[in-house]
This record gives sequence, C-alpha cells and structure tokens, in this order.
Amino acid sequence: MPIVLVIEDDKIIQGLVEDALRDGEFEPAIAASGEEAVTLLKAFSSNYSALITDISLLGQMDGWRVARAAREIDPALPIIYITGVAGNDWDWKGVSGSILLTKPFGPDQLIAAVSKVLHSPQAG
Repeated sequence: MPIVLVIEDDKIIQGLVEDALRDGEFEPAIAASGEEAVTLLKAFSSNYSALITDISLLGQMDGWRVARAAREIDPALPIIYITGVAGNDWDWKGVSGSILLTKPFGPDQLIAAVSKVLHSPQAG
C-alpha cells in the first residue's frame, strides 16, 4: 500500500485527508510541521510514494519550502499542495509536476490527484 506523507496543521482537515487516503487504499503518514516532514523524508524518503502539504503551515517552513526540500531529497517525489488562500502563487512557487487542490475539496478530488501524480511520467 503506497504511503503518502501529509503535512496539515488543521486537525479537522488532517482527519479528512487521512480518511480519504485510507478509503483510497493509501496509507497516510502525518507530520505536524514542515520541519518534521523534511526530517522524515531525509531519514525515510524511500518509504513515501507522495507528499501532500498545506501551503500555510505553523513553524519556519511553509509548504512551498517543504516541497522544494523534498525534491532536493527525492527529485521524483510526487507533490500535492493544498490551500485555502495561496493558490495564486502556485505557478511561480510550486515545484514542477505538482498539483494544487484548493480547499474545500472532496475526498474523490484528493484521491484523483494522488492517483494522477503517482502515475505521471515524473513519478518514481
């Protein structure tokens, strides 16, 4: 079962993402902050099939920085950004081959996005 690393500091949305991933037959792994996610990726990058990151995060790293750091660790890691406010910046701040979901989104949209990035030519 593919493991998807999720960084979302809103507990309600985090729970919705976890439930959707499980229903879509993915295993969610949760990081509480961008810094924690990067630490996990450095130690266990081969464990994760994709990264879902909120753009606005607590701590020093926003989702844009997390995604760039993740791509330095694994250049082929599929990335999905989720946001309620920062979608306009995706064209110039987002990493190549990523997908942006604007909140609110439904479970089916999330699973479709994960499936899409996992089956794209860039996905490792």
